Amino acid sequence: MPHQFKPFDTMTPEDYAAIGLRCGLEIHRQILTKTKLFCRCPAGQYTSNYHAEILRHMRPTLSELGEYDPTALMEKKTEKNIYYRIHRDTVCTYEFDDTPPFFISEDALDIAIEHALLLRLNMVNELHIARKQYLDGSIPAGFQRTTIFGVNGWIPYKGRRIGIRQLGLEEDSCREVSDIGHERIYSTDRLGMPLIEIVTEPEMYTPDEMAEVGQILRRLCRSTGKVRTGYGSVRQDVNVSIEGGTRVEIKGVPQLWRIPRLVYNEARRQWSLLQIRDELNRRGVTADTLDTRVEAVTKLIAKPHYEPVRAALASGHMVRCVRLGAFGGLLNESTQEHTNFAKEFSDRVRVIACLTQLPNMVHSDAASESLDSRIWQKLRNKMNAKPPDVLILVWGDDRDTKRACEEIIIRAREATIGIPGDTRQGLKDGTNGFERVLAGSDRMYPDTDLPPLAITTERLDRVRAQMPEYIWDREDDLRERGVPDELITTLSVSPRITLFYRLVDDLSINPTFAAVILCQRFKSFARMRLDLDLLSDDDTFEVFELFAQGKLARQGVCYMLRALLMARNTPLGSAATVHDMLTSLQLSPVNNDDLPSRLAEVLTAAANSTFPEVPTKHRYLMGRLMERLLGRADGSMLATRLSEQLGQDGSFPQQAETPA
Repeated sequence: MPHQFKPFDTMTPEDYAAIGLRCGLEIHRQILTKTKLFCRCPAGQYTSNYHAEILRHMRPTLSELGEYDPTALMEKKTEKNIYYRIHRDTVCTYEFDDTPPFFISEDALDIAIEHALLLRLNMVNELHIARKQYLDGSIPAGFQRTTIFGVNGWIPYKGRRIGIRQLGLEEDSCREVSDIGHERIYSTDRLGMPLIEIVTEPEMYTPDEMAEVGQILRRLCRSTGKVRTGYGSVRQDVNVSIEGGTRVEIKGVPQLWRIPRLVYNEARRQWSLLQIRDELNRRGVTADTLDTRVEAVTKLIAKPHYEPVRAALASGHMVRCVRLGAFGGLLNESTQEHTNFAKEFSDRVRVIACLTQLPNMVHSDAASESLDSRIWQKLRNKMNAKPPDVLILVWGDDRDTKRACEEIIIRAREATIGIPGDTRQGLKDGTNGFERVLAGSDRMYPDTDLPPLAITTERLDRVRAQMPEYIWDREDDLRERGVPDELITTLSVSPRITLFYRLVDDLSINPTFAAVILCQRFKSFARMRLDLDLLSDDDTFEVFELFAQGKLARQGVCYMLRALLMARNTPLGSAATVHDMLTSLQLSPVNNDDLPSRLAEVLTAAANSTFPEVPTKHRYLMGRLMERLLGRADGSMLATRLSEQLGQDGSFPQQAETPA
């Protein structure tokens, strides 16, 4: 193949512009409500335990226009048994479409409206609930209830605007437990939880721009304090296309830092597929002229050395062979990092034919890696294969191998046309694999169980009145106040941001000091497994107020907050107050008149000790001082006073005496 796609680290914006890269994001974010969207089951209760298991089979239905969605037809081919694991405390009969929905959650409505206003969307006057078909089994009813709040908004990004196409509110799906062969298992604990879906326009032109815009939207959502956080609470769908290609969707990316490499590999994949198409067309292979043949070849492969085929034959499985005319040499062509064109066929076989045990196929372009040359020659004779042809072998039961051969031919025909519109799965190494064909608009239709709902001006005004400021304005304000850059992002989305402004504006606390305590120190408290909810903002304000009044040393602020949390995390100290801690810990600051005697105590106690180096001596003495004055004196001030007491060579002063 002519030309090569540049490595990831060497690609420039000009390189992406040359291939016409365009990207868009769909962000699905769980919002913080007590109940699910269309029933009153609790939201956010995850468990691996279950009390019952239900088996269902999914079947496609006609759309309002009398057409089938292509995704539904693909899922029908898989003939999956779908199992749902049910915990009685997290689901009810609504989730299984056995009872009608409740009215939509009022809290979820307000949260969705708030996000729509922050995104400057044109709001709808009336909400209409729609059903969106999901035949992969992730929703037991076979459809998801969803609605759109607004369209045509925007956010600022590097001097330009990124368009926000729409914001929707919808139910979350089940968590997949496993998918092996014809059996797929789901846990239903997150099913029905409300989430918002933010859809951008395809106006990002490099992988880094995708991640950066994603970060802006992440911070905007978190600034409301009304979204769930943590792994699994947010999933990004990444839409990628290049010039001459089509939109391909990479589903369910859990972390933003994964996006750049996923975008790069999908752009590289599409570029490679276009090169392969052009080469096939040069060889005279088109969708109309594609030459194929399928045969059962189990008897030709006796006692193979290749372990996967040998194990399949030992289990009584059969082997089928597909001949693709003039495809020779192409299956080894690179399409992504560490990935070649053959994986396009293997993925289809895995997903649709349910041959999930890998490897699930071998091909003659890599003949030396599988069967010996004698067997390949027999197969070529059997299939009447010419040198430009390629042979692909699959193994399994009769039904699955037939389906596999059909899908291989379908994928080969698509290769002669260009890039199929796929929904793909992002993998941990930054590559992606086939998940299903891209869904169309035929899977959406109106829901008849719920009436339209008016969005009144009064409701919009009420939500607008309690909205936070724009996250980019808040970050600029923190920067102007002198908060270090490494703390701005964390503080701007912190639930303690209002407390930060109270401390700085009402008590004149240094902004950096307040930010360090509220971000870094509180994070360390959480790592100690202390329940931060047991410490109110008023408690923290009261501790800082003691510091502002000179009743508590700077070092004592963190020490008292930690002690108060530790006390409240125990049954006996659950009622502890700030005043109680101040009294019991004796954290009143050491005044300057007392410092000489404190220093003399430490110096006298260590006068007979020997140290190999002056820095070692200084660290030892500082440790002893901090033990005695923990939380009562500033560490940097103590270090300065200690250095003044020690000589240039680190010798102890002669006048150091134990006070009477």
